[in-house]
Amino acid sequence: MYQIDFHKPQAVHFIGIGGISMSGLAEILMDEGFSVTGSDSHESELTHHLETKGAKIVYGQRAENITEGIDVVVFTAAVHSDNPELMAAKEQGLPILSRAELLGQMMKNYENAIAISGTHGKTTTTSMITEVLLCADADPTISVGGILNSIGGNIRVGGPELFVTEACEYTNSFLSFYPTVEIILNIEADHLDFFKDIKDIRNSFRLFAQKLPADGLLVINNDIENIEEIVRDLPCKVITFGKKDGSRYQAEEIVFDDLARATYHLKIDGSVVDTVTLGVPGEHNVYNSLAAAAVCAELGISLDQVKKGTETFYRHQQAL
Repeated sequence: MYQIDFHKPQAVHFIGIGGISMSGLAEILMDEGFSVTGSDSHESELTHHLETKGAKIVYGQRAENITEGIDVVVFTAAVHSDNPELMAAKEQGLPILSRAELLGQMMKNYENAIAISGTHGKTTTTSMITEVLLCADADPTISVGGILNSIGGNIRVGGPELFVTEACEYTNSFLSFYPTVEIILNIEADHLDFFKDIKDIRNSFRLFAQKLPADGLLVINNDIENIEEIVRDLPCKVITFGKKDGSRYQAEEIVFDDLARATYHLKIDGSVVDTVTLGVPGEHNVYNSLAAAAVCAELGISLDQVKKGTETFYRHQQAL
């Protein structure tokens, strides 16, 4: 497979460049010195932003958009096999990557690549981790599936040490990734237009966990049913969070205010280490914050910075 190498920038063409994930990946490559062209069905704020940074974008997809000088072509899952640009790229023998394959190849250019997975909660948890890392002056590169005020959009280009991204299970796209750190927030029946059943979904998460190297880290919800099926015989370090006894990261004495916003005692290895107050409602956000705290603490971020970062995220959310 074609390997994206930040030390050897080339010309990349994106079919469907206006998508929130595709536009973010294109921006990262541009900031790394790559030449970017692309096409989309219509103009948007995201495409206009890329154009201001130097991307050449056409509207409408035609074979002639695959011009001489393009080194690799990237396409979204929405692009069908009869797409004229995709067909032209194949005829010219160009390397072709799906969006997920590109993201996976990009991960290899970072010392730590953190992939946040789960049936739900990915964008929230990715945003929490972003806020913590920014508070700690860690200079992460971020790709998030929504607009985050603190980074002024859906992308932040930082240094080569940390890359943080969502990892979606749909169409098994996360199996194209090469993370060094993973979060599995939950595993539930979803995307049943692709997966056969919950057993099929669980198998994909097991395969995702197996992608971690021996010196990698898995942070996983201990309340997932039959968690041993997911973590069995993994060579990497495994840390749990959740309600179940024995979870390394737990929330104790959770109380909610009139707006269902939680305050809880953060418990690590059986000992209360701090009190956390969230600014948005819902018990699910308690467990998203536990996952974020676990990853950041394992990266060497102090608990004070973890607490400050999660609270900053919630203030930003509350202001939206």
